[in-house]
Amino acid sequence: MRRNKKLASIFAVSILALGATACGGDDGGSDNAGDGASSGGGASSDVKVGMAYDVGGRGDQSFNDSAAAGLDKATDEFGFESQESEATDGEAESAREERLVTFAEAGYDPVIAVGFAYAEALGKVSEQYPDTHFAIIDDSSLADSPNVASLTFAEEQGSFLVGAAAALKTEADHIGFVGGVETPLIQKFQAGYEAGAQAVNPDITIDVTYLSQPPDFSGFGDPAKGKTAAEGMFDGGADIVYHAAGGSGGGVFEAASEAGGKAIGVDSDQYETADDSVKDVIMTSMLKNVDVAVYEYLSKVADGDFPAGQTTYDLAVDGVGYSTSGGQIDDIVDQLDDYKQQIIDGDITVPTEPTS
Repeated sequence: MRRNKKLASIFAVSILALGATACGGDDGGSDNAGDGASSGGGASSDVKVGMAYDVGGRGDQSFNDSAAAGLDKATDEFGFESQESEATDGEAESAREERLVTFAEAGYDPVIAVGFAYAEALGKVSEQYPDTHFAIIDDSSLADSPNVASLTFAEEQGSFLVGAAAALKTEADHIGFVGGVETPLIQKFQAGYEAGAQAVNPDITIDVTYLSQPPDFSGFGDPAKGKTAAEGMFDGGADIVYHAAGGSGGGVFEAASEAGGKAIGVDSDQYETADDSVKDVIMTSMLKNVDVAVYEYLSKVADGDFPAGQTTYDLAVDGVGYSTSGGQIDDIVDQLDDYKQQIIDGDITVPTEPTS
């Protein structure tokens, strides 16, 4: 494919960075690649998978880690070669585009973009490289592109269930929500959480705070800011706070621990991934099974099929849900499962936009 000198220069520099990460990584930041290049120990394949993480990357104990788990499972099972790279706080939009170009130029096919923030860049790169297949998590704007698979989730449905759990467990009738960045996607978490809590108690008080506004995506990777926001809620009388803030959620857990309150995790079962010092405050997590979506997509690739279009993972297919690790909500599981079934049956329609 024809490319200009600027693009060639970007590729040359970036591929050196990818090669360096394969030799052990870099603690300094820019385009860290987690475990670097890897391949399965048993099966073998000519497929090379590129994974472009959002801010926080592998190790965020949340959204990116869930995507990484799906990649790891597929790599181990199918023998793919894989390479990883991640976004950094405050990077220019061009950096996301360059990251995707680097993978495409190096022959990675498919390339998976983790997070809606890649949508603009992927829209350009997928047209530029029509013979490369891409997938994007949490965005449907490219669903009509012939070489893009959009993997989306019904976040509002899972958030409804943990909102109901919060309302059933609160002793103050006062709860909170911390969003990483105020975007339509994160507002789906807020909307579902509020709807679930209000289904249990229409008069419940719900505090809402967002850590940053687009195009500033630092709210997904700033635990100190997450802690400050949650501290304000606990000081104001809330006793349970739900976060949809990626790596910033660690600060929410710290605030809950210090305040004697409770927290609700997101994306992964964060009771299982958080530090031992805070796991006891995590009463449940809203499970968003990004690992399942990534694995299912790559399993089709292993069979020689490159899906395109939109696939939505909802409660009906266990694409979202809630965790019970730690046993803190065992006594309300029947009630939560009743709400779940009502949503699946269509008796409850969960809003995707906040009403407040």
